[in-house]
Amino acid sequence: MLFNRAFRAQLILTVFVAFGAVLHAADAPHFPTTDDLRHLKAMSAPKLSPDGTEVLFTVTDSTADGAKSHLWIVGTSGGADTFRQLTYSPPSDKRGERDAEWSPDGKAIFFLAHRSENTQLFRLDMRGGEAAPYDLKVTPIVDESKAKDAIPPASAEKKDAGKPADAKAEPLPIDVSGYALSADGKWLAVWARDPQTPGEKKESEEKADAEWINHDSHGTRLYLAALNADGALNGALKLVAIQPNVRNAVWSPASDKLLVVTEAPNDLSDLGPTGKAWLVDATTPEKPTRIESIPATVGGVVFSPDGSEIAFGAQTPEDAPPGYDELFALDAADAAAKPVRLAAGFVGQLNAGMLYFSREGSNLAGSLIATAGIEESISVVRLSLDGKTKPAAIDLSAAVIAGLNTNKKQTGWVWLAESGGQPTKLCTAAKLGSPCTALPIPELAPKDLRSVAPELVYWKSGPFTVEGLLYLPPQAQSGKVPLIVDVHGGPFGAWENRYDPYADFFLGHGWAIFRPNPRGSSNYGVAFAAANKNDLGGGDYNDIMAGVDYVLSKFPLDPDKMALMGYSYGGEMAAFVEGKTGRFKAIICGAPVIDQFSEYGTEGGSWYDRWYFGEPWERMADAWRQSPLSGAAKAKTPFLLLQGQGDTTDPLGQSEEMYRALRQEGVPVELVTYPRENHGPLAIGIFGRPSPEPWHGYDGRQRIIEFLSKAFGED
Repeated sequence: MLFNRAFRAQLILTVFVAFGAVLHAADAPHFPTTDDLRHLKAMSAPKLSPDGTEVLFTVTDSTADGAKSHLWIVGTSGGADTFRQLTYSPPSDKRGERDAEWSPDGKAIFFLAHRSENTQLFRLDMRGGEAAPYDLKVTPIVDESKAKDAIPPASAEKKDAGKPADAKAEPLPIDVSGYALSADGKWLAVWARDPQTPGEKKESEEKADAEWINHDSHGTRLYLAALNADGALNGALKLVAIQPNVRNAVWSPASDKLLVVTEAPNDLSDLGPTGKAWLVDATTPEKPTRIESIPATVGGVVFSPDGSEIAFGAQTPEDAPPGYDELFALDAADAAAKPVRLAAGFVGQLNAGMLYFSREGSNLAGSLIATAGIEESISVVRLSLDGKTKPAAIDLSAAVIAGLNTNKKQTGWVWLAESGGQPTKLCTAAKLGSPCTALPIPELAPKDLRSVAPELVYWKSGPFTVEGLLYLPPQAQSGKVPLIVDVHGGPFGAWENRYDPYADFFLGHGWAIFRPNPRGSSNYGVAFAAANKNDLGGGDYNDIMAGVDYVLSKFPLDPDKMALMGYSYGGEMAAFVEGKTGRFKAIICGAPVIDQFSEYGTEGGSWYDRWYFGEPWERMADAWRQSPLSGAAKAKTPFLLLQGQGDTTDPLGQSEEMYRALRQEGVPVELVTYPRENHGPLAIGIFGRPSPEPWHGYDGRQRIIEFLSKAFGED
C-alpha cells in the first residue's frame, strides 16, 4: 500500500511536470499545426466613419467556431479599450453579418444578414438598441407557375398563362444581393433576385422542377426607395427599368444619379463579355440611359468627388488573359466621348474593384487611387485622369495592402497591411502615404505562432526573368532539407509576399516551400501575362523547372526529396508534371483540369479557357497537347487528388478521369472527394482560412502531410 501511494504521488508529480512542460511549449513560438489552422480568424473591409473617429471592420470566426462574420469597431485614437464587437448572429444565421457601411451622417451602420428566410438589409442605430431589418417587398414580376406550359397543367386559375404576375399579387420579401446609400442619406438602392412566388414554391414541393437551361426568366433587379431623416423607408420600393442582372450600383456625389453595371442573364457571358453601364436619374428610374462608350468588360466604377468624371475598370486593349484590367476615365457629361486610358504600358495588374479619388487642392476631380499587383506585392498607386503620366506607387511600408478606404471628406485613410512573416495590421493615417498607425484589433490567431518571411529569388528562363518566393525552415541552417514546389492557380494569378500560416505549417515539418511565378502570372505586365497563350504546360512548366534548378544550386535543398503541389491551375500543372518528369517523389493535385475537351463542355464558363487555346473542336491538337491526360501513359510518380464534389469551376469528373487513367497505368494514386464543396471554398479550408466546413480542410492537410512524409521516407 505504501508503495502504491508513493507510486501514485510520483505519477501525479510526473503528470504535473509534464503538463507544465506542455504549457511552456504551447507558450513558446511554434509553427502552426493543422489544428492551429482551424483556429485562424480573418479580418476584412475596414470602413472609416464620416467624422474620421472610428473604423468599422469585419472579423470572420475561425473554422473551429463556424466561420461566421461579425462587425467590430475601433476608435482611431488607438486606445486598447476602444475596440469591441458590434453584432452577434442567431443560430439560424450560418453566415453572419457582412457588407457593412456607415450611414452618411455616421449615426447608424447598415449591413446584410440572413436571420430569417431571406437575406435582409439591417440598420443599427449607433445610439443604442438592436439592429432592425428593413421590410423590403416587391410585387413579383415573374411567376413561372403561370406559364402556359407550367406543370401541373394549367387550370382555370391560370387563365392569364404566359403573362407576368398580376399587379394584384401579394408583395413578397426579397433576398437582398447588394445595396447603395446616397451621399445625402435620402435614397436607398437595392438589388435582388426575383422572389419565388407561392405557385413556384408549390411546383417545387410537388417536384415539378425540370430546369430549362439558359431560359430562366428570373433576374437580379434594381429598386429605389426614399428614406426619411431617421433612416426609415418613405414609401415602397420602386423598380428601375433596367435589364437584369444587376452587378453593382454607385451614387453620384450629388445623390441625383446612379451609375449601374449589369450583366446579361442566362449565361450569355459564356459567348463573350456582356457588361453594360447605365445612368439612372433618381426621379425618373423608368428612363435609364445606356453609356455606350463603356465596354462590355466593365468592372468597378466610381464618380469623381465633383461628379464630373467617371472612372472604371475594363479589359486591357492588348491581347491578354480575360481579367487583365486597365483603368479608364470618362467625362460624365458626355457619355459618347471616348474613354481615356490611364495606365498604358504599366507593368503590373490594376485592381478595378477598389477605386477612390483623392482631392488635390483646387483640382476638384482629383486623381484616381487604386491598388495594383506589382511583382510580389500589392501596392497603392495614384493615376492622373489625363493618362499622360505613369501610375505612381505610394509607399505604405508593407508588401500587401488591402481594404483601402476613406470617408467623403477624406479626413483620414484606413487599410490592412501584411508582409511575409508579419501578421495583418489595421492601419490608419491622416494622409495617404503617411506612416501607419496600427489600431488595436481582436486576436486573429492562436498565440505564439511562428512565421518566416520568404526569400525573393530570380532566375532566367527563355526570354524572361522569373520571380519566386522561397520559404526555408530552421533546419536549413544545418543541412539540406526536402523541397515542396507550390504552383499557384489561374494561371493568371501570382504568389505575393503575404503573411501565410499555410506556408509556415509546412516549415514546421522541416520542409522548404518554393512558390514560382512563371510566365502567365499576373503582376508582371501584359507580355508576361500573355506568354502562355496556347502553351499551357509548356513554357510555364519550363520556367518552374528552371526555378527548381536555380534554388537547388543556391540553397541547402535536397534534390532527392522533392514534391510538387498545386490547386486549380496549380493542380493542372501538377498533372502536367506527372507526365513530364520523374524528378519528384510525390505530386499533390487539387481541383485540376485534366482533359480540356470534357472540361470545356462542363465547366461553369468557357470564355476564360477560350482565350488560351480556342474552341477545342476547332483546335483539337492544341487542346489535347494542353491536356494533362495526354501524358498519363508516361506517369510514374505517386499522385494524390483532392476534389470538391460540388465543384462547378473544375468539375469532379476531371479528377475522376485522372484517377482512372493513373490507376489503370499502375501508378500509385489516391482520390479524396469532399461533399458540398465548390472550387474556392475547398481551397480556403485546406489553406487554413475560415471555412464553414469544420473538418474538410483539416482532413486535406492531414492527408497531404501523410502523403509527403511517406514520399520523403519520414513516416
